Amino acid sequence: MPVRPAFHLAIPVNDLDVARQFYGHVLGLAEGRSTGHWIDWNLYGHQLVTHLVPGRSVPVGTSEVDGHAVPVPHFGLLLSADDFHALAERLRTAGTEFAIGPYRRFPGTPAEQWTMFLHDPAGNALEFKAFRDESQVFTR
Repeated sequence: MPVRPAFHLAIPVNDLDVARQFYGHVLGLAEGRSTGHWIDWNLYGHQLVTHLVPGRSVPVGTSEVDGHAVPVPHFGLLLSADDFHALAERLRTAGTEFAIGPYRRFPGTPAEQWTMFLHDPAGNALEFKAFRDESQVFTR
């Protein structure tokens, strides 16, 4: 029996061809079902759906975290360290402009993690991160 995805997330995009290029070719996600109005993506076993919303722009603010202006709102995904570094290299090779480039945050603490932020072509803010110790994700 296949593993059920842990989450389903739907986000607005203003051009499905551009979304297909970014999510499929830059991020390397496998495309699932689609219509002329949406595309399903396999986001590391989770279902991400890009919905066409013409003319929609995503307002983004920031919040200070560890000396960086973190884009808000954003959605993110916890990866293994190997997957994080492979994705970071893939994004660098693709010439991705990062909102916050890959770096190690909170070194020497239980919350130590690698993180990076970027925007998709529609302006949706994305975060990918990997904890040094995955059992510490919710440690206070």
